[in-house]
Amino acid sequence: MNKSLFITAALAGGIVLPIQVAINSLLKSHIGQPMQVTFVSYVAGAFGALFICVIARYPLPAAAAISGTSWWMWFAGCLGTFYVWSTIFAAPQIGAALTLALAVAGQMIAATLLDHYGAFGLQKYPISTTRLMGIALVIAGVALVSFTKR
Repeated sequence: MNKSLFITAALAGGIVLPIQVAINSLLKSHIGQPMQVTFVSYVAGAFGALFICVIARYPLPAAAAISGTSWWMWFAGCLGTFYVWSTIFAAPQIGAALTLALAVAGQMIAATLLDHYGAFGLQKYPISTTRLMGIALVIAGVALVSFTKR
């Protein structure tokens, strides 16, 4: 496949995140606690994913494929739950821009370490001065967003 398709998908995913944060923050004002909103968001997302699977006629995964996974692989959903909760918790207090700037900084630090070690089957991309400079620029961006907040 063309690499530009993957780049576009990643960019589009990034574009929808602040929209998700804003809508979830609004939902919090109606529902209550951030974890309750997280639950509602995941239920809606599960139905959305099911709808797409039905429309695209994706078959159910084979039992052998599911049983071949390790228990800890299912933990990824819990990590997603924590991420959604953290944005619902933080955004109303510090704003969507700073919330997501901090999230991106955390993602860059973690992703650089995952790439460096080739964790979870990722291709290895060693930590380099250039990558560290990129992280420093992201952190500088977080600082600028933070300073303009007040």
